Amino acid sequence: MNLYLLSPEISLTAFAILVILLDLVIKRKGILVYVSILGLITSAVFAATLWGGEATTFGGMLVVDGFSIFFKFLFIGVAIMVVLASVDYVSRIKRFQGEYLALILLSAVGMMLMASTGELVSIYISLELTGISLYVLTGFLKDPKSSEAGLKYLLLGAVASAVLLYGMAMVFGLTGTTHLGDIATAVSSGALGSPALLMGIVLLVAGFGFKIACVPFQMWVPDVYEGAPTPITAYLSVASKAAGFAVILRVFYTAFGPVSLDWGMIFAVLGAITMTLGNIVAIPQTNIKRMLGYSSIAQAGYLMMGLAAVSSLGQSGLLFFLVSYAFTNLGAFIAIIAISNKVDSDMIADYRGMARHAPLLSLALALCLISLTGIPPTAGFMAKVYIFNAAMQYGLLWLVVIAVINTVISAYYYLRVVKVMFLEAPASQERVPSSGALRFALCIACIGVLVIGVIPSYFLRIAEVVVRALGS
Repeated sequence: MNLYLLSPEISLTAFAILVILLDLVIKRKGILVYVSILGLITSAVFAATLWGGEATTFGGMLVVDGFSIFFKFLFIGVAIMVVLASVDYVSRIKRFQGEYLALILLSAVGMMLMASTGELVSIYISLELTGISLYVLTGFLKDPKSSEAGLKYLLLGAVASAVLLYGMAMVFGLTGTTHLGDIATAVSSGALGSPALLMGIVLLVAGFGFKIACVPFQMWVPDVYEGAPTPITAYLSVASKAAGFAVILRVFYTAFGPVSLDWGMIFAVLGAITMTLGNIVAIPQTNIKRMLGYSSIAQAGYLMMGLAAVSSLGQSGLLFFLVSYAFTNLGAFIAIIAISNKVDSDMIADYRGMARHAPLLSLALALCLISLTGIPPTAGFMAKVYIFNAAMQYGLLWLVVIAVINTVISAYYYLRVVKVMFLEAPASQERVPSSGALRFALCIACIGVLVIGVIPSYFLRIAEVVVRALGS
């Protein structure tokens, strides 16, 4: 048993505990933010020392390879951005600042474990660690909207968790094992003959579908996104979704690769429905957080094209899309945090004329919305080109046509926000203040959007290397 393989998770858990203890004894609460970021950087350093190797421990429950380390870096990076974006929010909390930051760190630990597990029970435990932390963070404001969002997320998450566990139990009952590699062996040797296995796969799709917010498991998204603290909404929209896709890739490509034609078509159909419903329902939204909630559902549909195209090109396209989406959506939400704090509203109408007295924030938000639409020269454009190409190469031309139509539809509600900010008269001429930490995080996100859009080759090569690690 090699505990060093768990060093990123162990170190981050230790820092989460340290943050809680420091919160009890220090008066300058701002220090907790720096301790949290130090913990995340320390975890990233440990993860970097594991890069290039491939090992398992705990009887095959923990898998450390290029795939898992890629997602560790992604989750750590997202968590750092969210902590920086939370500085203004945390400074206004009179109590529980340590708990807020510690829960972000612990949820990141759960997500890192989700990408590293090679066994169904370990996956379930990791998912619950992540979920419980996020349930609490969603209801952290303790106002009516936040409490309602937290309760809805908890109840629907519990149902999805039960469905997922039931699917795992069916797979275990039919294959006699919970290890993904052994499940693949059992499936290849004839366990597929039972229709119950297909039912188990369907239940797994349903359980994981809740994590990635695909139809028909997306009901929680708009209310939770609207009610949660905006930094946590950003965290949910990026990190939680990425964790869901990480575990789906691990489970379905490792355990159910022999029956990929069956589950590949399931994801293709669900992807088409998800992107269409998300984009259509986003059009009439007047609250920007709800609009981006439905946008997140639509983006999940595009990402599912990478699952439907059961190939290395589809997998690398999905990973590249996740990185592009992380920079883009984080940038959008960080700009929204600054603007909404000033206008004290999340209504799109209250953003009118924002470019007159917050030009840089408005430009950053516009850039991220353009990237979400998929217009060059942004990361979103390159991500869609790559994942659409993967689907076409696999013979899913019908799905690509639907995706292109949906991209045109999405331009209406994304660019509507840009129009309100740049072309309508402002309600006031007051400046929009924001912390240096928030501006730094927003700058990093915008640079990422432009760099990936202009020179995507480096990130594409990383995605291709990671995919080879998953397939090995």
